[in-house]
Amino acid sequence: MTNQNFTDLEVYKECRQLRIAIAILTKNVFPSDEKYRLTDQILRSSRSITANIAEGYGRYYFKENIQFCRTARASLTETLEHLITAFDEKYISEHKLIEFKAKIDTCGRLLNGYINFLKKQQKPRDED
Repeated sequence: MTNQNFTDLEVYKECRQLRIAIAILTKNVFPSDEKYRLTDQILRSSRSITANIAEGYGRYYFKENIQFCRTARASLTETLEHLITAFDEKYISEHKLIEFKAKIDTCGRLLNGYINFLKKQQKPRDED
């Protein structure tokens, strides 16, 4: 890989921006009675995205990195579900949901691209 650190990855940068936007949203929009419920869940899932990208990057084997990226992708989907719940509970507008869904779709495309890149980098039997 040509990147020196996981923070150089475009996928990490984009997912980090999503995580920051989610943190701002939860501070400004969600009611206090959701602090230990929906707020906690959406913060955890959004943080899991970048954490798994970072942890996977630190793994020696491509297969392990790919697995952590798949976990990040699952956390991305979970984050979308929490946003849909926030919309259903009328904490966020449809416009805000659409805005976040666009960011999530971008992150998903970048994650899938990174996973495909990692798959191509694997050498046969390099992880036995």
